[in-house]
Amino acid sequence: MSMRFYGLKTCDTCRKAEKSLREKGLALDVVDVRADGVPRALLARFHAAFGEELLNRKSKTWRELGAAERDGDPVDLLAAHPTLMKRPVIERDGALYLGWGKDVQNSLLG
Repeated sequence: MSMRFYGLKTCDTCRKAEKSLREKGLALDVVDVRADGVPRALLARFHAAFGEELLNRKSKTWRELGAAERDGDPVDLLAAHPTLMKRPVIERDGALYLGWGKDVQNSLLG
């Protein structure tokens, strides 16, 4: 079974998640959100699924944004600053998962 994995190669959480999934024998199509980019339509789908939870408001990138930019359209903000996306976002059989919490681990590692 193949999954699409959206993350950053420099993100510790993404590396842990990717390692765990591969050790379980799952095939991953890895997309680095910074290097490869994510189409706006896909960002809109992620935002529709996860809402404001998709934005990582604890990140350095978020703290460096001005108030006007923070108040703008979240999908435009994610398109301009892909590292603002909480990671990883994993797609499996059409279902989307956000982060690498116990709930996501249980769902994907089973």
